Amino acid sequence: MKLLEGLSQYRPQALGVLRIMTALQFIEHGSQKLFNFPFSAQPHALSGLSLTAGILEFAGGILLAMGLLTRPVAFLLCGEMAIAYFMAHMPRNFFPVNNSGDAAILFCFIFLYLFFAGPGAFALDNRDSAKA
Repeated sequence: MKLLEGLSQYRPQALGVLRIMTALQFIEHGSQKLFNFPFSAQPHALSGLSLTAGILEFAGGILLAMGLLTRPVAFLLCGEMAIAYFMAHMPRNFFPVNNSGDAAILFCFIFLYLFFAGPGAFALDNRDSAKA
């Protein structure tokens, strides 16, 4: 038990790694929509909604990876993922595993957590607190 209690000191670093890795995955979704990279044999048709989603995912992912404006960006992306789930995934099937919506749900709740928890370590948002 003592070992597990000692792990708490690494919460900021673990949160920072969670934020960065989530952001890198999210950037990939945006870049595929906007630039078809990584290549997909069935690229996204860039309509108003998918273009908006691609921009939010790409730019928002970059901001989150840097830990810049983490809370407002996480709040915006949480909402985007909730809308994406209910508009694009849920109508296909009730169960997330059958409607390919599990990633949208996970992104939504990780972003919600980041909104409340903040950026963790390794974030540009922490620059001001280091000066104080």
